[in-house]
Amino acid sequence: MRLLEYEAKAIFSRYGIPVPRGRVASTPAGARRVAELLRKPVVVKAQVAIAGRGRAGGIKFAATPDEAEAAAASLIGRELKGFKVRRVLVEEQLKIANELFLGVTVDRVAKSYVMLASPVGGVEVEEIASKSPEKIIKLPIDPLLGLRPHKTREIAEMLGYRREKLLSLADLALRLFHVASSYDVELAEANPLAEVAEGTFCAADARMIIDDNALYRHPELEKRRPRAEADLTPREIKASEKGLSYVELDGNIGVIGNGAGLVMATLDLIRLKGGKPANFLDVGGGASAEKINAALNIVLSNPNVKVVFINILGGVTKCDEVATGIVRALQAKPRRRPIIIRLTGTHEAEGIKILQEAGLQVLRTMEDAAQRAVEIAT
Repeated sequence: MRLLEYEAKAIFSRYGIPVPRGRVASTPAGARRVAELLRKPVVVKAQVAIAGRGRAGGIKFAATPDEAEAAAASLIGRELKGFKVRRVLVEEQLKIANELFLGVTVDRVAKSYVMLASPVGGVEVEEIASKSPEKIIKLPIDPLLGLRPHKTREIAEMLGYRREKLLSLADLALRLFHVASSYDVELAEANPLAEVAEGTFCAADARMIIDDNALYRHPELEKRRPRAEADLTPREIKASEKGLSYVELDGNIGVIGNGAGLVMATLDLIRLKGGKPANFLDVGGGASAEKINAALNIVLSNPNVKVVFINILGGVTKCDEVATGIVRALQAKPRRRPIIIRLTGTHEAEGIKILQEAGLQVLRTMEDAAQRAVEIAT
């Protein structure tokens, strides 16, 4: 479950992590009232569960209550990267001396949490890792011992801080870990973590993703579940209704596979070949032709998708069922974008024959298919 910024900040605040003063508003008039209460220049931020809001126009600055009201009016009701903006967070502008990145996420290989930090904040950590990997500090956290205070001081020192600032930043890092472990997060981050003019630190932005499998331990979040649908894109809602596991991403290669592990491996392979996936879509085991048909229609409804990569490893899922679903979808809506298919396993020969008779090419390996998809998309 992805929390919105104001929800994550409320949790941060309860754990003693400083956040800007502000309130959420669902109307332009409400945003104006918050700005009047703060009596300072404010930031008006769309509350949608996506990264990169600033570059998408979802963050606006306002010097007066009038400007705050106008900014909120321009955001509320607008669609941002497929999400409808239903509320905004209005909070004081900070006097920022420096921007950092600080986060806690899960290292699935090490089966533990890892703390990530960087002296470069305000951009996505993937972008930092891509352009300046040497600026990412990684600290594995022992699952039995937890995060020890001296380790957070090491992080603060590696970020270039000394004395009081070092202790202040180390304390904040420890509090962020307590948030992560208490809420069973997949991700908790402050980005940017602002060093403010007074020499203290403040989470200018906050993100939290809670492990859905642990929600039973957080009944207060369970109550939020019905509203969480408001944070899904229309395609994610439609996929859920069809029984498909679908998460929208910001790339241009549509991905369909069977099994979460295979789909994740497909996303990784596309990234390795230099491409960007547009989505994660798992049709599950034993998918029928109707389910494949629905999956393809959902992926093709994304205008950002330039090519679709279907990667099926037949076991319980029958390759001829998959092939039939693909052909039905394309017959109902004639193909306008290339479809790259890798199909192997149960009833493979029958499936390939169905696709070839429909004029579709099937590649032998997922590496070849991923390479071809990336070439078409770039």
